[in-house]
Amino acid sequence: MTALLAGGLGIAVAPSRAQEAVPPITFKSSVDVVRVTAVVRDHKGRFVRDMVAGDFQVFDAGQPKRISEFRTDLSGVSIALLFDVSGSMESKLGNAREAANHVLSWLDEREDEAAIYTFDTHLDEVTPFTTKLKVLPSSLSSLVPFGATSLHDAIAATAKRVAAREGRRHAVVVLTDGADNASRLSSAEVSGIASQIDVPVYIFGIVPGIDNPDSEEATSSASRSALGGDLSDLATWTGGHVFVASTPGQRSIAARQIIDELRHQYLIAFESSGAPGWHPLVVKARDKDLTVRARSGYIAGQSRPNTH
Repeated sequence: MTALLAGGLGIAVAPSRAQEAVPPITFKSSVDVVRVTAVVRDHKGRFVRDMVAGDFQVFDAGQPKRISEFRTDLSGVSIALLFDVSGSMESKLGNAREAANHVLSWLDEREDEAAIYTFDTHLDEVTPFTTKLKVLPSSLSSLVPFGATSLHDAIAATAKRVAAREGRRHAVVVLTDGADNASRLSSAEVSGIASQIDVPVYIFGIVPGIDNPDSEEATSSASRSALGGDLSDLATWTGGHVFVASTPGQRSIAARQIIDELRHQYLIAFESSGAPGWHPLVVKARDKDLTVRARSGYIAGQSRPNTH
């Protein structure tokens, strides 16, 4: 199964450095409620708690919108850990497993749930969504990385599965070196899919120090990595982030930050104008010293993509 997405999926493309156009898509005619999760930090990078609806501004295609629903009481976190097991990960899979175990260690076994997927050119479910998952299954220790990489396709397919987990703060956490040589979808197309369904994508870059642009030992080629380019765009447009981690300490810190961000999400809802097309979305705090991270847009008439 080399095609990870079912045929007929309407794909909205989040504008990126290289792409602005949006492919045609079928729209529902009714007014839709758009829900978006947001994380707020102050100028020192600290999470901001106790905000109310009036502290936010929402702009739909440049037009201010009235917030119709505002919540901070979502219970539980739902994450999909997505492992790159293609050939390029042969020397890195052990570090990827370490990073994933750090993520799982921060989950609450009573309320939080996780699922585990692997991919090369196929997407495989290792563990379905379940609570009390605090360590990786032993089967991941015997995997031998092999084959090409359909990274973008795997992220899109996994995001759709996470979106079905209602009433939770959810995300896809991808453990990869950033290489992609077999996807049908571009990073911009994946951004559009994940943005439509409001699933933040966190990229956990598992690379040695010479390939980490933030490392003192980085080579000149590190700055040209997809982890700092297309994948960074993808994560940002979905409301997620890229963490490039080359040491055990960096992997531990990044894992905790991902879970902390999910636990500090605000849920904001508003009514779409219904005008057909991709709607760029901007969520701001009225306090200009605060920074808000949220998804980049949505398709009018459907807060989730229409796959029929």
